[in-house]
Amino acid sequence: MLLTAGSAAKLLGTSERQIYRWVDDGEIPCRRVRDQLRFNRTDLLEWASSRRMPVYVEAFAEDDPDEQLPSLTEALRHGRVYESIEASSREALVRAFVEHTLPVTADVELVIEVLLARDSAGLTAIGDGIAIPHVRNPLVVAGEPPLVAICHLSAPIALGPSPDGLPVRTLFVAVSPTIRCHLQLLARLSRALADADFKAAVLNNAPLDQLVQHSARVEAELPREVPDDEDETE
Repeated sequence: MLLTAGSAAKLLGTSERQIYRWVDDGEIPCRRVRDQLRFNRTDLLEWASSRRMPVYVEAFAEDDPDEQLPSLTEALRHGRVYESIEASSREALVRAFVEHTLPVTADVELVIEVLLARDSAGLTAIGDGIAIPHVRNPLVVAGEPPLVAICHLSAPIALGPSPDGLPVRTLFVAVSPTIRCHLQLLARLSRALADADFKAAVLNNAPLDQLVQHSARVEAELPREVPDDEDETE
């Protein structure tokens, strides 16, 4: 989906002026369509994730205001927390989190094969020993409720480039019924990880009830005001 500069600003929680600054500096992915700047939403989510920037999930409501957005809190309840997962290699890691989280209706071996064929194993290291689902590599199982599982590894493992160079010790795994739901869950997870208390709970291996409590608080605060420049037009 292509966004205008104004919609991109809402998604990233910034002003249109800042969007244009990033464009001028060549920092943000964009394209020109009939001499107008347009931004691919998936590109923006990937770009924001790599910079540990929160995104504003209420921007998704512009697509269909009547659609019920997925709840990160309910997805966490459904996904649960897994402790001390043994994974001495990338293949062992993929097998472990797929077998723990994928619904019984899914073809586990096929999913493992597909993920192993990807350089990132479907995950993005965002620093602080945390990895989240990759924007472009969703685990989609049609007809199943969305889930987000938290997997704590018994020993950290290197999983591609990380902003601070730390290996991954905690990873989030998302299973969604649609690609759109995958993007919406990632947006909510991004906002939650920008919350100091939620992130601290993750890093301290807090139990599921505490994580759900923090997630519910973060989601209860949505939507928030997004900065706007009234004198800025596209």
